[in-house]
Amino acid sequence: MNRGIYMDWNATAPLRPSALAAMTAALQEVGNPSSVHAFGRRARAWVDHAREAVTALVGAKAPLVTFTSGGTEANNLALNTRYNRPLIVSAIEHESVLRPARLAGAQIARVGRNGEVDVAHLNHLLDKAGAPAFVSVMLANNETGVIQPVAEIAHVAKAKGAVVHCDATQAIGRIAVDINELGVDYLTMSAHKIGGPQGVGALVLGGELPVEPLVQGGGQERNRRGGTENVAAIAGFGAAAQDAASLADSSRITALRDLLEEKLVAFGLPLTVFGRSAARLPNTTCFASGTKTAETLVMALDLAGVAISAGSACSSGKVRPSHVISAMGFDAATAGSAIRVSLGWQNAQADIDQFIAAWGRVQRAGLARSDDADSRISAA
Repeated sequence: MNRGIYMDWNATAPLRPSALAAMTAALQEVGNPSSVHAFGRRARAWVDHAREAVTALVGAKAPLVTFTSGGTEANNLALNTRYNRPLIVSAIEHESVLRPARLAGAQIARVGRNGEVDVAHLNHLLDKAGAPAFVSVMLANNETGVIQPVAEIAHVAKAKGAVVHCDATQAIGRIAVDINELGVDYLTMSAHKIGGPQGVGALVLGGELPVEPLVQGGGQERNRRGGTENVAAIAGFGAAAQDAASLADSSRITALRDLLEEKLVAFGLPLTVFGRSAARLPNTTCFASGTKTAETLVMALDLAGVAISAGSACSSGKVRPSHVISAMGFDAATAGSAIRVSLGWQNAQADIDQFIAAWGRVQRAGLARSDDADSRISAA
């Protein structure tokens, strides 16, 4: 191959030139954004400008945006604010929701075979809770790309007095997101999924709602998150948010994703594309083919110059069977062989062709060959 190709945008997106430029400029500022002198006010201006940009991206109000160290902290901050309400989360949430939820003894809402949250089961859990609950459901799954019926869930939950949190990390910049249309109380964002820097995110409030700080300090971020703001990272977040708002590349990326799936089918091997019958993010496909493990496939494709992943990248570099695919009702072997390809604005048809060529070499090498001679595709 002439060059390596990057197809792991759901793990992190390349830094946008606008974000790099904003960060470079902000790094040259001297002042603390909490200082009242001119140096501090210039630093504060970067933070304020970014807050406005992030606000505009999700239809919120600037005072209701709290900057954090990333999506994980924003999710934890939201769950820390449940004030002993019974907790209900879906089975396909990111570990930054699932881990604290398990520690809190949360009820787990199941999902269907197509990867969508079972709203009827969630409604049953709301009734079973015995008190108004705190519900956390992501907007789009990071592994399958399946878009969840969050507005419907929020309507059902709020009718029973629940508070609703939505992790919108993967959806932002890929589909239109409006916190008011979703009807949620708390919404999580992360900069590096939209071409901003790693290490900065936000918790957005749907109204004047309480926030119980995880980090106590000098009262920054309207007493919601202590500590001097990371001005340069926040500036990069703001620049990326401005660029991400247009969604200009969505149709082209969808076409690339669909082309990739068509070419995979053409190999004639058993293929399961997870969530294919549901609404999905334009850039994401998650599939399993044959009996080889995801770890084997990820390494083989990496050696062929193609960067993809096996589900979430937030597991200390470990490749493990997907809890998302397992929650959808697939067996352990299928969950353990699922891989994800996620695309972005830098990808082109040549990248799809290179991926398919690499995939073919892996097949011919016997690393992912199936004994099943019958070609089929399953729209899970």
